[in-house]
Amino acid sequence: MTNKKKIPSIAIVGAGNWGKNLIRNFFELNALKVICDQDNSSLKQMQKLYPSCDFSTSLADVLSRDDISGVVVATPAETHFQLAQKVLQSGKHVFVEKPLTLSGKDAAELIALAHKNNLVLMVGHLLQYHPAFVKLKQLAQEGELGRINYIYSHRLNLGKIRREENILWSFAPHDISMILALAGEEPESVIATGGNYLHKKIADVTTTHLEFSSGLKAHVFVSWLHPFKDQKLVVVGDQKMAVFDDTLPWEEKLLIYPHHVNWENNVPVPTRGVPERVSIPYAEPLKVECEHFIDCVAKGKPALTSGEEGLRVLKVLNASEHSLNENGLRITLRNDSGLNPRNKENYDVHSSSQIDDDVEVGTGTKIWHFSHIIAGSKIGKNCSIGQNVVIGPEVKIGNGCKIQNNVSVYKGVTLEDYVFCGPSVVFTNVINPRSEIKRMSEIKTTLIKKGASLGANCTIVCGHTIGSYAFIAAGAVVTKDVPDYALMMGNPARQKGWLCQCGNKLNSKYQCPQCGNEYKIKAKQGLQKSS
Repeated sequence: MTNKKKIPSIAIVGAGNWGKNLIRNFFELNALKVICDQDNSSLKQMQKLYPSCDFSTSLADVLSRDDISGVVVATPAETHFQLAQKVLQSGKHVFVEKPLTLSGKDAAELIALAHKNNLVLMVGHLLQYHPAFVKLKQLAQEGELGRINYIYSHRLNLGKIRREENILWSFAPHDISMILALAGEEPESVIATGGNYLHKKIADVTTTHLEFSSGLKAHVFVSWLHPFKDQKLVVVGDQKMAVFDDTLPWEEKLLIYPHHVNWENNVPVPTRGVPERVSIPYAEPLKVECEHFIDCVAKGKPALTSGEEGLRVLKVLNASEHSLNENGLRITLRNDSGLNPRNKENYDVHSSSQIDDDVEVGTGTKIWHFSHIIAGSKIGKNCSIGQNVVIGPEVKIGNGCKIQNNVSVYKGVTLEDYVFCGPSVVFTNVINPRSEIKRMSEIKTTLIKKGASLGANCTIVCGHTIGSYAFIAAGAVVTKDVPDYALMMGNPARQKGWLCQCGNKLNSKYQCPQCGNEYKIKAKQGLQKSS
């Protein structure tokens, strides 16, 4: 008599549009034990279809049950982190629908929690389990296509239009997941553009371009404003090309084109071949995915689409969103190869602060509590960044700068070496801001030159230059350029004399009574130190 391994009991949280599909598959796999949803009407519908299951409106009740091994989270994306965290803290395995979370920090926290408790953390990147893609990945890894040069993905439809997320977050995770699996590396940079047609704050169409250090390039085109369904993944190798078209009949979903390019007399000449169908055994991708989760829970093995894989996809999504909001700005990503290293061993950062990827921090710099350094920013050596400071995106801070508590240094502001910013200094970067109108393309730059000091609670209106060793008094409001060594006071700030490089006021002969330095007038630029 053989002993069959007991199938783990699964609970599903969320009985909405996609949750219903997960419920059906786990039920057919004899693993579904509990359906949980706060909506009583949804639960009543499920009770009619699956009367043998248990039902609950309380996640806490589900997590208290000893007979539940794994929980599937199929709720809106903004709830994923909180729910998955509770599941892992309860000691149960978790399968989270895409995206894993909305921030890399939250995803990293879930990954650490899963490792700490020796639990499975799986992300619902469904197409990684599609038999056609599994075969395509196998062919690529075996070198059947040759060197992969280019990957191109379409996911288009006139489908359900969401208001809780844009098209990038709704459609693109699947394609990004497949591209990263084929590439075997993380992208070096991301550019995303799009259009908001039905709602001025939600993108309906986006195109994302990925560039990899190996030379591979890829792009993802997603839209829910398309006249027909189109789901293609095109992989271009130097020997063959492959097309995975999920809208075609099963026997035509994966085609291999033996097209390649020969060089004749230094001229590229394309050679075409007859497309070949690839035989693939039929299996419902979602059922394969559900089976994989059950198997991982039963055997305690990591998932194919693990939390780490989900975080890699999330990095690309967040970089794409950043680029989209900045009108197609190229966003550089830091990957495990050491691109743009943060050199944490050479600077100090408090555990409560967040340092984004693609940030450079110089040796000897200290970053205190609850601060955030945003992607693309560069901070020099031996700086002191106080509590609750925000820097970025793409801000440059020189060497030896001191930024006191509660200061936000926005995009467009540059601090040269040895600039001092007192507590609660205010920078602006747009002259006529409106919450409902995006004006990031209208940023006016502000330059704070070497050695300048900005007193507590002063305001620097954007578009101006503060001269070297100038001194802005506490509470002053700067509305024009400030000369080198000038002392500025009041609202609006007016010049009230000159200060020495050492910080003391000069006499009428432009001499410092403290250190003896002497200065002379330099046309329009303020003073100049005498040699």
